Amino acid sequence: MLRILNDMSLSALVAGFVAVLIGFASSVAIVFQAAQAAGADSSTIISWIMALGFGMGATCFFLSLWYRSPVITAWSTPGAALLATSLGNITYAEAIGVFVFAGVLTLLTGVSGLFDKVMRLVPLPIACAMLAGVLFKFGLSIFDAMMSDVFLVGIMLLTYLLSKRLVPRYAVLFVLVAGVAFVLARSDGSLVSNIPSEVGGLVWVWPECNLGALLGIGIPLYIVTMTSQNIPGVAVMRSSGYQTPVSSLISWTGFTSIILAPLGGFAFNLAAITAAICSGEECHKDPKRRYIAGLSAGIFYGLAGLAGASVVTLFSIFPATMVAALAGIALLGTIGMNLKNAMADDANREAALVTFLVTVSGVSFGGIASAFWGILFGAICLIIGNVKLKAKG
Repeated sequence: MLRILNDMSLSALVAGFVAVLIGFASSVAIVFQAAQAAGADSSTIISWIMALGFGMGATCFFLSLWYRSPVITAWSTPGAALLATSLGNITYAEAIGVFVFAGVLTLLTGVSGLFDKVMRLVPLPIACAMLAGVLFKFGLSIFDAMMSDVFLVGIMLLTYLLSKRLVPRYAVLFVLVAGVAFVLARSDGSLVSNIPSEVGGLVWVWPECNLGALLGIGIPLYIVTMTSQNIPGVAVMRSSGYQTPVSSLISWTGFTSIILAPLGGFAFNLAAITAAICSGEECHKDPKRRYIAGLSAGIFYGLAGLAGASVVTLFSIFPATMVAALAGIALLGTIGMNLKNAMADDANREAALVTFLVTVSGVSFGGIASAFWGILFGAICLIIGNVKLKAKG
C-alpha cells in the first residue's frame, strides 16, 4: 500500500478515468444492440453492463497490481458487433453458451502459450506500424469532429497545445476539463439533472449448448476478439516497453469471460485504444509508475458496473464529438511515437509501411480484422526483403 501511495500521480489517475470514459462512451451502444439481439430485456441489459464493468474492473486492477504495468482490459467491441448481427435465431441461454465456449477457447489459447509464441515472432517495427494503423483513425476523428462542432473541438485542441507546452503531464486532464466545462456551459443545466439514480441487479442464466451456434458464432467471436483486440493490445504493451507475460493475461481474460458469461459478460480481452492512453508518456514520465493508471481504470470500471443504468446515461450525455476529440487528442503522442518506431529502421521501413497501410484500410477477409492482415502482409514483405538481401549477399 505504501508503494502505491508513493507511486500515485494525478496524471495516471486521470488517464485511468479517461480510458473508462472513452471505453464506455465509444461503444456501449453496440453492447446494447448485442444484448437486444440475444433477447435480453431491460433488467438483463443492465446485468450485462454490470458484469462487464465488474469484469474489466477486477482484471484491470489486479493484473496491473500484480505485474506493476498498466494492464487495461475491455469488452470485445468487434465481438459485440458480431453478436448484434448473429444472435437472432437462438435462445438467450444458447447465446450464453456461445459466450462460455468463446471464453474456453481464449483460456486454452493462453494456457497453451500459443499466443505468446506467435507474438514473439512479430518484429517491433511491424507491431508499431500495426498499432499506428489501428489508432490512426482516432487521430483523424479530431478533425472529423471539428467539422461538426468547431467551437467545442477547437477549444479542446487549443487547450491541448497550450497545456502540452506548459504542463505536459496534465495536458489530457485540461482537455477533459475544457470539454466538460464547454458542454455544461452551453447547456441549460438539464444534462446532469436528468441522470437517474438506479443501480440495477445481476441476472444469472445457465448456458445451453447449441452446436451450430457454438461453431457458427462462438468460433468467429473468438477469432475477432483475438485478432481485433488482443493482437493490438499486446502491441500497445510491447511498443511501450512492457514485457508482461502475454499468455497469463490472455488466460485471465478467458477465465473472466467464462465466469461472468452467465451474467452477460460476453467477452473480455486486452484493450488497445484505452491501453495506449494509460501506457504513454502523457500518463507519467516514469514507465514504472504507469501501473497506477491500470488501478485507476479498474476502480472506475468497478464503479461504472456498480452504478448500472445510471452510468450509461452519464456517459451518454457527452456529445459524440467530445468523446471522439478526447480520444484522438489523448492518442496523438502514441500515434506519433509508433510511427517513429515503425519507420526508423531502413531495413524494415517498407514492410512497416505496408503493415500500416493495410491496417488503416480496414480490409477484412473471412471476417478477420485488418490488424491481423496488416501484420501478415508486413511479415511477408519482411521475409521477401530478407531473401533478396541474402541473394545479393
